[in-house]
Amino acid sequence: MSYLDDPRVFFAAERTLLAWQRTAIALIGLGFVVERFGLFMRVVSNGAKLPPGHAHTSLFFGVLFLLAGAAVASLSTWQFRRFLRELSAVEIPRGQLVWAGPMINLLLAAAAVAMATWFVFTG
Repeated sequence: MSYLDDPRVFFAAERTLLAWQRTAIALIGLGFVVERFGLFMRVVSNGAKLPPGHAHTSLFFGVLFLLAGAAVASLSTWQFRRFLRELSAVEIPRGQLVWAGPMINLLLAAAAVAMATWFVFTG
């Protein structure tokens, strides 16, 4: 009987996936806020002279955070799926939707990449 027969091992891996998911959401949210702050500054300035490159700086860092969030979501999905392959069918508790967490992470990553692409081509 291996230590992996304990369902707490699977649930610990799932909690780790969810922790990385929260980190990805925070990075994506920060990227969105940083990028939109550049737009806010342009609107509030009302024609006043902004420091040179200000809009490009907020765009760069916003997209950087968005892509970092997408990378975290993708890598955590890969890591979780890799761990699940190490478990036998008996070691995964019955009735668990093992695809749900990774699927949400991949959708989150796709949304972040789409947002970054949108910001780059419209900004």
